Amino acid sequence: MRLEGSCHCGKVRFRCDAYAPVPFLHCYCSICRKTAGGGGSAVNLGARADTLEVEGRGHLGVYHARIPDGNGGCRISSGQRHFCTGCGSALWLFDPEWPELVHPHASAIDSPLPHPGERVHMLLDSRAAWVDVPDGRHDVHVDGFPEESLEEWHRRHGVLDGEAPG
Repeated sequence: MRLEGSCHCGKVRFRCDAYAPVPFLHCYCSICRKTAGGGGSAVNLGARADTLEVEGRGHLGVYHARIPDGNGGCRISSGQRHFCTGCGSALWLFDPEWPELVHPHASAIDSPLPHPGERVHMLLDSRAAWVDVPDGRHDVHVDGFPEESLEEWHRRHGVLDGEAPG
């Protein structure tokens, strides 16, 4: 599925082809919450990095998160969290450990996205205490990372490569 996205001020626009276009996975980690979360979570989609086209690259900033190592220190994430330097909108994550992938933030996508039949709320052990997490019959809660990948979830639901939800 072809996705088109932009930042809030319009200085950055991008396009990419998503193999995993359904916004089902809500992340509550401190990185997503503080850099892109708004309501306490960020939703990332799966796309092919070689299809990413960007207008306004001069307005892009990149943030490498600092991840505590448990011993009072931290390591710097290899993940490159791209954002607009004009308005601060979180746009996508690229990690050179998986060079074939890019993960656009659903909140930056302007194209209509499929509605998920299920929402997975992950890294709930990191959520802020003030955040209420939806708890309906189609909500799955995971303290850490889910066992199922973006691709596996989309395949199980019959929506891999932009197929219409079943």
